[in-house]
Amino acid sequence: MMVTNDGTAAATVVSDVSNESGALRARAVTKSFDTTDPPTLVLKGVDLDVATGEFVAIMGASGSGKSTLLYALSGLDRPTDGSVVTSGRDLTSVTEKEASRLRLHEMGFVFQQSHFLDNLSIRDNILLPALKAAGAHDHSVSGRIDGLMERFGITHIADHGITEASGGQLQRASICRALSVEPSVLFADEPTGALNSSMSDDVMEAISSVHEDGMTVIMVTHDPAVAARADRVIYLRDGQLIDTLDLTTITDADGRSREDELQSWLTANGF
Repeated sequence: MMVTNDGTAAATVVSDVSNESGALRARAVTKSFDTTDPPTLVLKGVDLDVATGEFVAIMGASGSGKSTLLYALSGLDRPTDGSVVTSGRDLTSVTEKEASRLRLHEMGFVFQQSHFLDNLSIRDNILLPALKAAGAHDHSVSGRIDGLMERFGITHIADHGITEASGGQLQRASICRALSVEPSVLFADEPTGALNSSMSDDVMEAISSVHEDGMTVIMVTHDPAVAARADRVIYLRDGQLIDTLDLTTITDADGRSREDELQSWLTANGF
């Protein structure tokens, strides 16, 4: 499922862009920034396969390259080298216009901050990308948005401005917005990072329910309690994928909680 390396496979070429066995396939992903001299190498030949319907959490110390990897996997930023294949397309070889179209139609995004437009209501903020993806004359969009808002318990704030909602409500609205385009993959970058524990639990219940419906989820988090909800956790150190933990085999019936097992694993990796 996954290979880690020290960057020596950076010349790997993916000629067959089919990823029928999974939702996403990354090979030898490298990212450097030229704002320093010498350039800062943030990702060092990361290989990753994500199965369709899998929930993968990305963890690591601050500066390990977690968010940089998420941006590379989703096409929000282009790797310096390597390939990322999703929906049968290599994101590293398409034009910016094609990448933007793939993000709009195939991907949903939830960030630490909601990035809503303050001149629109909560509902209109959710509706906007769906209308852009489906077209203004698609009458099914409005009903889909209302259904999402009801599902995640925010119908009562539909007409509110963003300053009239709590952080947890805004994050649930962000999940609605991400799902409004009916994506294949949901990307989340520290979705609970600015929330208290109660709000964090609510947001993770929402994301977990989406995953239970069969959605592929790739999430960056620093919180073991949040990561423990994933099927698999990968650990980055200095831009390299150094370890992976399968949480699907751990149940409370074993006398081991997923969070305790994850915490022990993180400690062993120096987190």
